[in-house]
Amino acid sequence: MLAVLDNQSSQDSCIHIDHPECNDLPDELQFSVLGYREMNVVLDPNEKAVWCQFNPQSVPSFTRPLLHDMLRFKNSVATLFARAPASEPPLKFVVGYSGIPGIYNLGGDLAYFANAIRAKDRAALTAYAQECCEMVYNVYNAFDLPIIVIGLIQGDALGGGFESALSCNVLVAERRSRFGLPEILFNLFPGMGAYSLLSRRIGAVKAEEMILSGKIYSAEELHALGLIDVLAEDGHGEQAVRDWIAQNRKRHRVLKAVHDVRRRVGGLTLQELFDVTGRWVDEAMALDDTSLRRMERLRAAQAKRHS
Repeated sequence: MLAVLDNQSSQDSCIHIDHPECNDLPDELQFSVLGYREMNVVLDPNEKAVWCQFNPQSVPSFTRPLLHDMLRFKNSVATLFARAPASEPPLKFVVGYSGIPGIYNLGGDLAYFANAIRAKDRAALTAYAQECCEMVYNVYNAFDLPIIVIGLIQGDALGGGFESALSCNVLVAERRSRFGLPEILFNLFPGMGAYSLLSRRIGAVKAEEMILSGKIYSAEELHALGLIDVLAEDGHGEQAVRDWIAQNRKRHRVLKAVHDVRRRVGGLTLQELFDVTGRWVDEAMALDDTSLRRMERLRAAQAKRHS
């Protein structure tokens, strides 16, 4: 049975995981002391899997509170491993999915972008962009732990939402899911990992085609390209993840080794992501008023859809 570990709404009353009062807590309670604001965390001890449900309070995008929750989650998992004997890892799988029906994630916080650009606040935009890069890099490297990160997509994954999905070690998507990089609509490009991740999987030419076209792709199309590992029927995504875990639990070690080799050969570094996002900031800060209005109209459409 799944146990909900955390759905607190405030950090004020939480006890951090390294607090002495947490030392004797069982594994399934270690996460609940963190008081996530925009995530629910669920542990299935039978699967040795943690399910992270994203529940942003506004438009389902990568807000700074959600990014901070993800960083704190990474640190709590690392602490859990540090306390466990090497012969008995506490976790093998982390599953990320959305609590918003029909939407995985719509990408970067467009309101934050527009406000920072209009205020000419380059430092704020750079800080946000680098936090996104760190999130992508942490997931891509499975938090530098002996786990496999599974992304479950049950709706639209656009812009940064698509980038974050691509960073997962294994991607499971329901047929209704849609993927795309719409940044070209306001004269920008996706700057938090899309080119780095796509070019390593499908080549630079196809990656640039996806980035510059703004096309929305179906789950079937991306499965045919090899970007989606498991194509699930609508409404059966969670069961497809559980089936995949059951089928691969005994060969977890070799799968993890193959993923590590893939990353080593791919050679992606955090500095590469920072360099690319630095150019993204350059282009964002140079957007004219027409492009900014397009960005703000897209943000308004996202808010209307969410409400």
